[in-house]
Amino acid sequence: MYQDSNTTKNKRSQPLVPIKHTLTARFLQRSKRFLVEVEANDETFWVHTNNSGSMLGLLHPGQEVILSVSSNPKRKLPHTLEMVRLGGDTGFWVGVNTLTPNRMIKAAFLANRLPEAAGMEDIKTEPAFAHGRLDALLTGPEGQIWIETKNVTMVEDDVAAFPDAVTERGVKHLEELTRLTAEPNTRAVVFYLIQRPDGHCFAPADYIDPKFAEAFYRAQDAGVEMWAYQSILSPAGINLGERIPVKLREK
Repeated sequence: MYQDSNTTKNKRSQPLVPIKHTLTARFLQRSKRFLVEVEANDETFWVHTNNSGSMLGLLHPGQEVILSVSSNPKRKLPHTLEMVRLGGDTGFWVGVNTLTPNRMIKAAFLANRLPEAAGMEDIKTEPAFAHGRLDALLTGPEGQIWIETKNVTMVEDDVAAFPDAVTERGVKHLEELTRLTAEPNTRAVVFYLIQRPDGHCFAPADYIDPKFAEAFYRAQDAGVEMWAYQSILSPAGINLGERIPVKLREK
C-alpha cells in the first residue's frame, strides 16, 4: 500500500510508549526505595516509584513531576512516578519508570524501528531460560536474540552511564548473557534506553560500580551486543531516538 512521507513522519513522531491518565505534581521527598511524596492541587500524597536505583541528581524538593494514574482498584497507591523535570521551565524531562525500556523494546520491534533485529519475526517478553528470565527474546529463521533492558537516567559530561547504584543483579544479567553467546545461532544484547536528552554516548559507570563495569567489558569482549538508544520524552509518552556510541574497553 502506498504511504506518503507525511503519514510516515506523523507515525514516527507519536510516542511508541504512551503515558495515559497523567497528573502533574511537585516532588517533596522520597521515603525508602519505592515511595515518593508529592503535592498536587493543594494536597500531599504518596505515590509509587518502581525505580530501585538512587536516581542520583534527579530528585529535588519542589521540582515538577509527571505521574501516571492506574485504574486498578486493587492498587494501594494508584499513582506511579513517570518523569521528573530537571532545570525548571527551561529544562528537560527525565524518564524514571524502569518498565519503560521493556515496553520500548517490544514497541520498537513491532514498529520495525530496530535495524539490528532484521530477520527476526517474533518477540516473547520475559522469556524463561536455564538460569531465570530475561526481558525479551526475538526469534527468526536465522536464530534468536536474547535481550535484557536497562533504564539509564544518569549523565556526566554528556556521557550516559549505568548503573547509578551498585547492582549485583546487573552483573548477573551480564554473566548470563555472556554464557548465552556460546549457544549456536544465538545473539545476546543489553538494550540501554537513555531517558534524558543530554547523553550523547554511553559507558558503564565504573565510578559507581566497578564490578559492573568489569562485567560489562567482559561481556562486550565475549560478543554481547550493547545497544544504547536515546529516547524522546514528552508528557504524552516516550519515543525511540537515535542509537548512540558505546565505549569500548581501553587497550
